[in-house]
Amino acid sequence: AEYMGLSVLAAVLAVLGYSVNESVVIFDRIRENFRRYRKMGTTEIIDNAITSTISRTIITHGSTQIMVLSMLLFGGPTLFYFALALTIGICFGIYSSVFVAAAIAMWLGIKREDLVKPSSGKKDDNPNDP
Repeated sequence: AEYMGLSVLAAVLAVLGYSVNESVVIFDRIRENFRRYRKMGTTEIIDNAITSTISRTIITHGSTQIMVLSMLLFGGPTLFYFALALTIGICFGIYSSVFVAAAIAMWLGIKREDLVKPSSGKKDDNPNDP
């Protein structure tokens, strides 16, 4: 196919990078919340993590999408398929990172013990640890 060239491959790889990065940010926030909010349940922890990172997600992907749409509209035939692949990929990447990844973590039965090391009994291990 004419449209599947190196530029589309570059777009797919860029979208994979965005998606993986977004998943890492959300899972890191889940881990932080497990340490910070000890009385919250798993569902509340994941909900809080998604809620607290969604503004960052919207700003990051929104600004990227504005640039990609300008390439789609003004880039001509050279950048068309690259920008089209990025546009489609950004939408699916956000969806899979934010909604699918967290749901899979819940389905797998993630628990506080999976992400937080048990305390050794000493309180002065790390004074910054909540």
